[in-house]
Amino acid sequence: MKEKSILVNYSRGNVVDIDSLIKNIKSKKLMGAALDVFPEEPSNNKEKFESKVKGIEEIILSPHIGGSTKEAQKNIGSYVPDKIIDFINSGNTSSSVNFPKLSLPEQSDSHRLIHIHKNEPGVMLEINKIISEYNINIKGQYLKTNEEIGYVITDIDSVYNKEVVKSLKNIPATIKLRVLY
Repeated sequence: MKEKSILVNYSRGNVVDIDSLIKNIKSKKLMGAALDVFPEEPSNNKEKFESKVKGIEEIILSPHIGGSTKEAQKNIGSYVPDKIIDFINSGNTSSSVNFPKLSLPEQSDSHRLIHIHKNEPGVMLEINKIISEYNINIKGQYLKTNEEIGYVITDIDSVYNKEVVKSLKNIPATIKLRVLY
């Protein structure tokens, strides 16, 4: 982190090394911190909260209740399955944490292909070259990548040669190809 930064952690308690945080705040390398999650948290309301960061003026502590309320539990119960169903039906990964975020509106009279591949130069060229060789029109196409993975959604004409699927699967960088509809 840059010197004089303020650390904010609302994700997981074990993401922050508490001893390093305290050391960097005391040495003024960090100006402060805000935490609502901790490596060790009370398991119920009666258990006392203990932490090395309690009482340090430059650290703001707040109770982590994010997923603990009845409402949150109910929403989580439907949120995750809804996102999985959305991915299965449309290829939408816009809520993904560890996968390229992508969403393409549905195109009428088309078939949707999703292609997951190693993020290497030339893969899109290969995909589009194969589609072109089969004289298939692309109606919509979106690509997103992270350091390792490329993810492309391609909507093509509703009439196409099924051999194109085999050819796309045979691209060396292909991890997974699926026809959604």
